[in-house]
Amino acid sequence: QVQLVESGGGLVQAGGSLRLSCAASGRTFSTYAMGWVRQAPGKEREFVASIMRTGSNTYYADSMKGRFTISRDNAKNTVYLQMNSLKPEDTAVYYCAARNYGSTYSSLSSYMYWGQGTQVTVSS
Repeated sequence: QVQLVESGGGLVQAGGSLRLSCAASGRTFSTYAMGWVRQAPGKEREFVASIMRTGSNTYYADSMKGRFTISRDNAKNTVYLQMNSLKPEDTAVYYCAARNYGSTYSSLSSYMYWGQGTQVTVSS
């Protein structure tokens, strides 16, 4: 089992950047593929990005490609989401989540462990 704690959210102006971090507990962090999921007010949760266990492969939702970058540091048990060129429609609670290797990265049901979320608000 792994416990996840996100940080780094906040208020930023449109066009700005934020870097989210997700710290994981336990010695099994490197065995999980990781992902970021977000939920905007009044909307369902949606896939943002995912990264494989070694960081060798990354995946993004189409609307995030070129603006967001997911990375991980297995020595620090941490996964990151660098968000650039932020837009008001990026306003959401961002969740870090872990899934088993081989599961479908874009399917929210693949993610077994979730953090509590961190709020990102982008003002226009």
